[in-house]
Amino acid sequence: MSDQRAKPAERPDTPCVAVCSTTFDEICRGCGRTVAEVSQWVVMSADEKERVWERILAQGYPRRNT
Repeated sequence: MSDQRAKPAERPDTPCVAVCSTTFDEICRGCGRTVAEVSQWVVMSADEKERVWERILAQGYPRRNT
């Protein structure tokens, strides 16, 4: 079975899917990032972004319709 997750070079610049909502907790219901991760994304290193990508993909994000 092949790994369905995209390699870092194949990923979009951001996990944002324009379904932004943190109404119920600190996790965006669209991309799965925390409020802090969203606000710090542009200054994160490639390694930090990769760790976030790995976590959110494992949790089933990003989601367009949640």
